[in-house]
Amino acid sequence: MMRPRMIPALAVLGLGLLWASAPVATQGRQGGAAAPAKPAWPPVLASAAPGELQVLPVAGNVHVIIGAGANITVQAGNQGVLLVDTGTAAMSAKVIAAIKSISPKPLRYIVNTTHTAEHVGGNLPVAKTGEIIPFREPDYAAGPQGALDTHKASVISYLNVFHRMAAATGAQATPEEGWPDNTYSIAQKRLYFNDEPVVISHFVGNDDGNSVVLFRKSDVVAVSDLLDLTMYPRIDPANGGGIVQMVDSMNKLIDIVVPEANAAGGTLVIPAHGRIADHAEVVYYRDMLAIIRDRMQDAIKRKLTLAQVKAERPTRDYDARYGKTTGPWTTDMFVEAAYKSLTTPSK
Repeated sequence: MMRPRMIPALAVLGLGLLWASAPVATQGRQGGAAAPAKPAWPPVLASAAPGELQVLPVAGNVHVIIGAGANITVQAGNQGVLLVDTGTAAMSAKVIAAIKSISPKPLRYIVNTTHTAEHVGGNLPVAKTGEIIPFREPDYAAGPQGALDTHKASVISYLNVFHRMAAATGAQATPEEGWPDNTYSIAQKRLYFNDEPVVISHFVGNDDGNSVVLFRKSDVVAVSDLLDLTMYPRIDPANGGGIVQMVDSMNKLIDIVVPEANAAGGTLVIPAHGRIADHAEVVYYRDMLAIIRDRMQDAIKRKLTLAQVKAERPTRDYDARYGKTTGPWTTDMFVEAAYKSLTTPSK
């Protein structure tokens, strides 16, 4: 018997595409109907107001918290709560309240998918509200419970994320109590939590520390910055990221994400920014990156400089959808980072 599935139509998820209103044409061909007005592009997304959070059910045991910096994935059940990322430090109090609105159970695990502040800024205050699953029964008297502090949630990450968080200074620094205490350095780390396999996989993409988290029974995958339906991906060549690596990881993600009938629905994908996606949107984003990669590789073979590559506009077909001319990550910055990743020898 097929289990009910949550269709990733944005209206169902509360993140519906609200097409901006456009004036209706009042004049058309003589004797004919007026030509319909074209909707504005890009479409307007309904989301949480600035400084506020939105909590949405996704599928199975999984919810998402939107508006805390990066989207926060929440898996909740009888054993407790698992988070994917914690948002910014400034939103921690509201994040904690949002988690409590989903489940009264204790927070057990936090998975950090990368090291940037919008993903890990809330680690310390959020982790302090939780408790790790004890190694022994509470009345065990023959020795300590274990090496880990049981009065905070355990923070999991790929090893490179721990190294970068430990080395960070200034505004990007996270207190030591908020650093990962449970790292992995192989292809996968797997948990069985809340009656569900949770598969944490290392995907080199934006940088070399990215993790992707698959909730196998709920059929939901949290992909961090690997997919961003609001703009071109942030690529960090200095920390092992690159456009070639992005395309390779998107191909790996396509192997995980399974489409339902007519390629709509199926596995639901939670990116760090923007709305919930499905298989078709992952494939489209991969195709976009592959086309831009191929154009830039061809330009580099023709010995074009960065300025000449920018002048050729390798992103031209996609700027209406993903392009930015202002803000923290512009199209120019994406092209420059991609170019650098293709021309800098690997370490």
